[in-house]
This record gives sequence, structure tokens and C-alpha cells, in this order.
Amino acid sequence: MLDLAAANLLSPMILFFVLGLVAALLRVDLTFPEAIAKGLAIFLIVSIGFKGGVGVAAHGLDVTLVSALLAGAVLSAGLPVIAFFLLRRTTGLPPIEAAAVAAHYGSISIVTFVAASQALSNLGIAFEGYMVAVAAVMEAPAIITALLLLRGTERGDGGGNADWREIALNSSIVLLVGAFVIGVVTGEAGLAMVAPLMVDPFQGVLCIFLLDMGLVAGRGLAENIKVLGPRVIAFGLYMPLVSAAIAAPIGALIGLSTGGIALLTTLSASASYIAVPAAMRLALPEARPSIYLTLSLGVTFPFNLAIGVPLYIALAEALS
Repeated sequence: MLDLAAANLLSPMILFFVLGLVAALLRVDLTFPEAIAKGLAIFLIVSIGFKGGVGVAAHGLDVTLVSALLAGAVLSAGLPVIAFFLLRRTTGLPPIEAAAVAAHYGSISIVTFVAASQALSNLGIAFEGYMVAVAAVMEAPAIITALLLLRGTERGDGGGNADWREIALNSSIVLLVGAFVIGVVTGEAGLAMVAPLMVDPFQGVLCIFLLDMGLVAGRGLAENIKVLGPRVIAFGLYMPLVSAAIAAPIGALIGLSTGGIALLTTLSASASYIAVPAAMRLALPEARPSIYLTLSLGVTFPFNLAIGVPLYIALAEALS
């Protein structure tokens, strides 16, 4: 595990994230234009979705693939229940805040998934290409669960101003699923055609994107650390471990490879900071982004990059 952690921590993508984090904490005047940041995110989502679709085309439909999709959906729907219970028992957050945070910890961070995929590739550990389809399946169920949880608490209006069409058609979901389908249809021949764009620049773009993420995370921590409080911050550190302990045995049970178990574990242990915050702004506008966004991006995301991913890979190796 120490070897895995050292290899991950000394990778360019992690070091660029640390550079952005330190620059933000030191209040260095460095910002990315919004259009460039969105462009980098679109590239990463389209690239990983397309390559995942190619992986499915090469692999073909089988029981393990279907089982992985079902497992992802169940985990995404079930983990927010655990997160909501822990938040209400340990942090004292009001129900609407707890529901908003819980939704983030059932959904997924596609960038954490990409980082884990790259770490596995660097280590020479193979994984199923269709895991990107699992990632797409795990985006939305957590949002629905969180809104249903809120119905059973003191807020009885059915979950705020939820616009289900807007949630289901979130841009990151549409891009990921659409690129995945294109990859399935075009297969390896299609990948060979776009490899100079989709494959070769991928790691460099990921480094620049993580530099921007470090800047965003650092600013969020500097501005909202007092709002979170120690018990909420602690949740952002231990909830990924709870989710990983649940997901890893499920991955082994359904027959995923070592890399597949690691990615399912990473997906379950990650916290959304793109799709779910956008959905929460629509569904629960009263919930404070200073809590749920800073926690997922400023606490859990760095934890997973530095410690979580090597831990999940080591756990997957032990189980497989």
C-alpha cells in the first residue's frame, strides 16, 4: 500500500493538484477562465466516455457487465441513506443540509474515476472498459434517494423545487452517456481515428484540469472552513472509507477483475462536485453550497487523490 501511495502521490496529476491547492491557500492571483475550465471538463468526460464505450464493444455483453451496472445503481441509491443517517447522528446538520450532502456521497466524481483509471494504467493493472458505464449509472440515483429521504423528515413538501428533467439531462450525464454510446457504435476503428485527440493528450489535459481543481478546492477551504466545523470535516474523511468497505466486497462478489473492483470502490467512495451541486441548486435551493460543495471538493476529493485511490487499489488486490 505504501508503494501504491508513493507512486500516486508522485504522479504529475496529483502534484499539479497540490500546486493549485497551495497556490490558492497562499492567495496567489491565479485563475482559469470559466470557458477554459469547462472546455477541459468536457474533453475529459467525452474522452473517458468514448474509451469506455470502445471497451464495451470489444468486451461484449455478459453477466458480469449487467451485474456491475446493477451493483452501481444499488450502491448509488443506498449509500445516501447511510450518509444521511451518519450526518444526522454525528454532525447536527438540519435535514435539508444532510440530504444535500448525502446526495453527493452516493453519486460519483468522474475526475476521481479518471485519476484512479490512470493510476491503474500506470501500475499495469487491467480493468474492464465498461466501468465508465457503471459511472454513468451511478450519477442520478443518489439525487432521487436524497429527495425521498427529505420527505420522511420535518421538511414535508416533497423535496423542494425538483425539476426531474433538468436533473436527468444534466450536461455531464448527457456527455458521458452520449460519448459512451458513440464508442460502442464505432468500436476500436473509431478510437483509432480520434486517438491523436482522445488518447495522446489525455494525461496532459488531466494535469491542467487538476491544477484548476486544486485552485477551486483551496479557495473553498480558505473561505468556508469555519462553516463546516470539525464533525462535518470528519464525515468527509470517513464516509469514503465506509462506502469503500461496502463496495469492494460487492465488486469481488460479482466477479470483477482487480482493476474493476478498484474502480467500483473508487466510484462509491468518491463524492460528486459537478452533477449533484447543479442538481441541488435546482432541487434544494435552500441548502448551502458552502457546506456540500466545499466538503465534497475541498475535503473528500483531495483525500481520495492522496490516500483513497491507493487504499482502494490495495483493497482490491487483497480481495481478488
